[in-house]
Amino acid sequence: MKKVPGNAVTLMVKTYVRIFPEVSKQLAYWKNRALEIPDGELRNQALASLETKRFHCQGGAVYALIAGERYKEAIQFIVAYQTISDYLDNLCDRSTSLDAQDFQLLHEAMRDALSPENPVKNYYEKRKEHEDGGYLAELVKTCQAILTHIPEYSQFQHQLLWLEGLYADLQVHKHVRVVERVPRLKQWYEQHEDIAKYLQWQEFSAAAGSTLGIFCVVSYSLGYYVTAAFATDIVRSYFPYMQGLHILLDYYIDQQEDDMEGDLNFCSFYKNSSEMNERLQFFADMADRYLGKLPDTEFHLLVRKGLVGLYLGDPKARMIPDQTGLKKNLLVKNGIASRFFHWNTRTYYHLKQK
Repeated sequence: MKKVPGNAVTLMVKTYVRIFPEVSKQLAYWKNRALEIPDGELRNQALASLETKRFHCQGGAVYALIAGERYKEAIQFIVAYQTISDYLDNLCDRSTSLDAQDFQLLHEAMRDALSPENPVKNYYEKRKEHEDGGYLAELVKTCQAILTHIPEYSQFQHQLLWLEGLYADLQVHKHVRVVERVPRLKQWYEQHEDIAKYLQWQEFSAAAGSTLGIFCVVSYSLGYYVTAAFATDIVRSYFPYMQGLHILLDYYIDQQEDDMEGDLNFCSFYKNSSEMNERLQFFADMADRYLGKLPDTEFHLLVRKGLVGLYLGDPKARMIPDQTGLKKNLLVKNGIASRFFHWNTRTYYHLKQK
């Protein structure tokens, strides 16, 4: 396999020099398309998702380094797919509907994006807003076009659809009426006892909510020949622990924001900060164990440590009461690489404010 970054400095340099400029280019294109959306509500939610969640695309696009010379195609796919995810999340979280059928139909866009054989459809059929000027359909078709250039895609498509199915189920259950959310999520968790061992119900939900496994498989398949067995190894290495750590950290920094907005936050279900600290470190340790089974182990472990540094370096993390020193404990236990990414992230946000 081609060489990918194996140390924090090289990873950071390549990310800033090669990845971020291309991500910015792709996001600028989708922002221009979002500005053309006729319906005001859909336009507002599309623009809000691009403006407030661009770091999701930046973080996910690091996997494009696996794709070798085809890294631009990987970034194009990752930005389009993550933009679908963030846009639909806004439509479910911040918009006008609490209808589970509406959420299910909307998220068929993510399934279709992974299914080049599927035609696009009217994903807005169950809600009053319809006119998006072809925005969502173009996002779906962009992903489909990239996947059609992967000859062996049909061999591992079902693994990606499995991850997407969990993601879509989560989005439906957590966005219905407030009184229904936790009971539905707990029942869903119990239905997946075979893959939810050692997890609490909210942790299983968090693991389902990440797109990292999909990005990893697609990026590898653009750079190399990926067999069904290798795709399965990636999925098993990323779900549940790497993906769970990703989303739990995301919820950790969003605690105050979600409390103000009345949104469900998985970190709020821990008994206290001490338990949260223990569980986050448990996820980090288990992720390392499973990622260690993949080729390019150093790269995957760096990304895992980078997640800790990236999220804890976000300005929102500094606003959270931290009586037990959770941030300090995690940074110390996750080593020099995490502290490097943490320092780099804080510096980035500091310079951005100037």
